[in-house]
Amino acid sequence: MSTKSTNISKLLPVLFGFFVMGFVDIVGTATTNAKETLGLTDTMAGWIPTVMFFWFLVLSIPTALIMNKIGRKATVQISNVVTIIGMMIPFFTYDLTTLLVAVALLGIGNTMLQVSLNPLLTNVVKGDALTSALTTGQVVKAVSSFCGPLIVLFATNYFGLWQYTFPVYAAVTLIAAIWLQLTPIQEEKPDKAASIWATFSLLGDSKILLLFFGIVFVVGIDVATNTIAPKLLSAFVGLPAKEAGLGSSVYFLCRTAGAFLGAFLLARVNDVSYFRVNIVLALVAAVLLLFAHTMLSILILAGAIGFLCSAIFAVIFGQALKARPDKGNEISGLLITGVFGGALAGLPMGYFAETFGSQSWAAIVQIICAIYLTICAFVLKKNTATT
Repeated sequence: MSTKSTNISKLLPVLFGFFVMGFVDIVGTATTNAKETLGLTDTMAGWIPTVMFFWFLVLSIPTALIMNKIGRKATVQISNVVTIIGMMIPFFTYDLTTLLVAVALLGIGNTMLQVSLNPLLTNVVKGDALTSALTTGQVVKAVSSFCGPLIVLFATNYFGLWQYTFPVYAAVTLIAAIWLQLTPIQEEKPDKAASIWATFSLLGDSKILLLFFGIVFVVGIDVATNTIAPKLLSAFVGLPAKEAGLGSSVYFLCRTAGAFLGAFLLARVNDVSYFRVNIVLALVAAVLLLFAHTMLSILILAGAIGFLCSAIFAVIFGQALKARPDKGNEISGLLITGVFGGALAGLPMGYFAETFGSQSWAAIVQIICAIYLTICAFVLKKNTATT
């Protein structure tokens, strides 16, 4: 990364914010541990990812409008404060209500963070180094996601309670907030903010609509796989919740590796062709997950889905920006709204598992997501050939 276009002292605290962004991926391990410690049914536990990701639907665009008034750094700091408050709640009292409040605040904070942190990065990185910095940020986020289940295991073994993970997250977020506050960052005056209606009207473009739901389903398959992997290890291998988080760790490790490789390949191959090959293979892995009952098969298939889907979000995002380059800000806000797809995964997974009497059937959610994304990839292939 060129030092001519990058101030490292300003870049590092912003990149550290991506580590906080990765906290939202604790949802899979949290669902498994909450189900065990609170005696929840699969349907009740399914409310955890729903409550967390719902806020991406309702807050993404309003956050972008607020950010134009108060600035990017201030918006990031508000998100940090909300996250710290949420993460301290289960430390003082732990039941289903307080857990849902905590994950709701984590979802609110993470929504604000995802909307504001990437634009803030453009204030400390310029020119050709920007793409490299954005990729580095996503890798930092993936590393955080990978560490989440390990932190849960540490909290359970050392403190005896898995919910002690949350004050660890609060402490890390506090460090991120202080570091960023002590770092002066010059922000340019924001452009005139678009209205909510003008942003949502972009869905009238059939290609943007296709890609918007692509974001919904790629986040859906991410959250679903992160959630089902530890559940399958508990159900078929007999691992306790604190150890079943291995499924999420393997998933995020493979997703991190896939992001590294994807960044390399996407600089050399057509992005839609990459999308097609990876999502077809991911669909095969999702179908096979229905029949995975051993530790090795569960870990291999969950890891494969993470590896194959790791760069699809970036491909869809890039395709949308290329489709309407004149509406870049509005497109960004709109697509982040699609992250609410994570809220749609939990309840159907719980329903299928309870209806058919097996955790394996929750994999239907991944299959549905992968089918839509496969259709999306083939439609994009046709569109790029004609545009």
